Amino acid sequence: MTADLLHLLHEKPDRLFLFACIFIVMCCTVAVLAAVAVDFMQFNRREGVSKEKKSVVETGTMMLFFFLFYIALRSGAGTIALPSTGLRMALAAAGTLAVVAGCIINIRGRLDLGRNWSNQIRIYKDHALVTGGVYALVRHPLYASLIWMFTGASLLYLNLLALLATLIIFVPFMYFRAKQEEWMLENEFEGYGAYRKEVGMFLPKPKF
Repeated sequence: MTADLLHLLHEKPDRLFLFACIFIVMCCTVAVLAAVAVDFMQFNRREGVSKEKKSVVETGTMMLFFFLFYIALRSGAGTIALPSTGLRMALAAAGTLAVVAGCIINIRGRLDLGRNWSNQIRIYKDHALVTGGVYALVRHPLYASLIWMFTGASLLYLNLLALLATLIIFVPFMYFRAKQEEWMLENEFEGYGAYRKEVGMFLPKPKF
């Protein structure tokens, strides 16, 4: 096995690099799916709900998008070819970094959010406004991180269909859900308006 890897590294280092990128992305995907499952099992039936608004954008529809996204990648539909190996490797590296960053932000965001997490849009009786941790970088780190991960995977696999689906379908859905949450949070917490002006929704705001 070691000899095979050394041969591959010597003869086709680009293939070994892509293999490593794909392996890293798979590990990040499993980690985030596990974190989602833990939150769902712990908090989906949590009591003490003060306000609730049903949304079509929830764990089920996000998982449906993930499934269709995965099918697009596995089938190769929408995959494009690049003549330059250097550009191919650069996009693979950028995509992998985006997935890793998204994985870290997603899991850290869930830890920062804690018991405030919910599948639907809810305000609990003991709800706390979270503005620290990764919430000091973006207002919706869980949604932002998924956008980064889907975009990164599209770049790694050079799949134009997956990238367009992310930008045209997933991002607007995340924006819609985020705005629903913000309307409720702004009516519940006096300081949310100021927080919203200072912190970006899905990308950090530049500090000048």
